[in-house]
Amino acid sequence: MTVVFFQITLGLYFLGTVSFLICLVRRSDLLAKMAVGMTGLGFLTHTLALALQLWSGDELKWVTFPKALSFFSWSLVLVFLGAAIRPHLQVLGSFILPLAFLSLVSTAILPAEAPVLHPMFQAVWVHVTLSMLGTVGFAVAFVAGLMYLMQERLLKSKQFNVLFFKLPPLDFLDMLNQRSILLGFPFLTLGILTGAISAQITVGAYLSWNPEQTWAMVTWVFYLIVLLGRVTGGWRAKKAAYLTVVGFAGVLLTFLGVILKSSGTPVS
Repeated sequence: MTVVFFQITLGLYFLGTVSFLICLVRRSDLLAKMAVGMTGLGFLTHTLALALQLWSGDELKWVTFPKALSFFSWSLVLVFLGAAIRPHLQVLGSFILPLAFLSLVSTAILPAEAPVLHPMFQAVWVHVTLSMLGTVGFAVAFVAGLMYLMQERLLKSKQFNVLFFKLPPLDFLDMLNQRSILLGFPFLTLGILTGAISAQITVGAYLSWNPEQTWAMVTWVFYLIVLLGRVTGGWRAKKAAYLTVVGFAGVLLTFLGVILKSSGTPVS
């Protein structure tokens, strides 16, 4: 039953993604409402699948990277549905839902019995939950930064097309970018701390500096610099947008490293 719910979820997220992308270039309130509806239904089946998965397995077996990715996807959709209550923010679905869909697809290409996460990334469900919530914050900041850069370019080139009117104002996107980092950074910090404590208890070392741990620390330092630059350095919105887009590439590299390791693909 869990597999069926995940398959239905993938189908609904795919249809929602296609519909939202079409909405970027076409004015269609009906299609936008249908996209939100399909996303909502997908979120419901996704929730049921996660609940069944958690209910049927012990805590340790549940903490695998595919399941963490699935939780990341679920959290992204939850954030979007919360924002989609306001009709003018439904455009976020054109950027957030593709990320959620691709994250869920990634779980399908990993081994069915993926190994439990390394102790540094384990602290059982507490660490995984905190780390994924931090990543969700950075993902939303990435989306806000990307939308900001697109809107700013449209304004400069005076291309007042459908996309221009769909995207929120620059001030709002800048605020969303900053608040997402402010929310995501503490979660990532707590996630790293709980992972380090777990590693110390399990293997006797807070850090073993494997590639995934190293990228996680680099990502943390990067977002700390961005956060300080925004709060105390007065960095301009455009600079912050560029940096959050680049910073999320570090998050994706961390994910990619774990995916390749979990799937047994050699990582140089």
